Amino acid sequence: MSTTRPCSPGDRGPEPSGAPGASEGGASGAGVSGEGAAASPTGRQVRRLSLDGQSGVVPLARDFARQALYAWGWLPAATADQRAAAEDVLLVVSELVTNACLHAEGPESLWLACDDKAIRVEVADRGAGQPAPRTPHRAGRPGGHGMFIVQRLCLDWGVVRTPGVAGKTVWAELGAPA
Repeated sequence: MSTTRPCSPGDRGPEPSGAPGASEGGASGAGVSGEGAAASPTGRQVRRLSLDGQSGVVPLARDFARQALYAWGWLPAATADQRAAAEDVLLVVSELVTNACLHAEGPESLWLACDDKAIRVEVADRGAGQPAPRTPHRAGRPGGHGMFIVQRLCLDWGVVRTPGVAGKTVWAELGAPA
């Protein structure tokens, strides 16, 4: 179920710089495309992609997430379960970025973090709305299934809002493959 709280249980906590999307531990490697990659002192791998003003953000975000999954050893997958876990991550990235495009004035950034237990996906946007699974969920009807899919695939998900700042960050956590 969705929650609105500052941080999820066991998550990364507040950003060191106070800015959404800052790399954990304050380290960042910025590339031409606005990508950032860092490893935290706790061994968590972190990547950030700026999507603000970009076109084709859904495939861009999926490709970025796929590259991270390769770098973190989720891909290539040795088993069907590992492949399914990686595909779930890519689907959640697609759904969260698509929702930001359709309902929140577009995504600003995608943030991914991985440790040996879970992967966390965050999409920051400028929207004021509250994402929620469509109720009642109607199978076979086009559209409106994104947050239902996220809810079903993830260990937990929610929304973080910063007082006095427009927009929000929608986050989701998925378990690492066995």
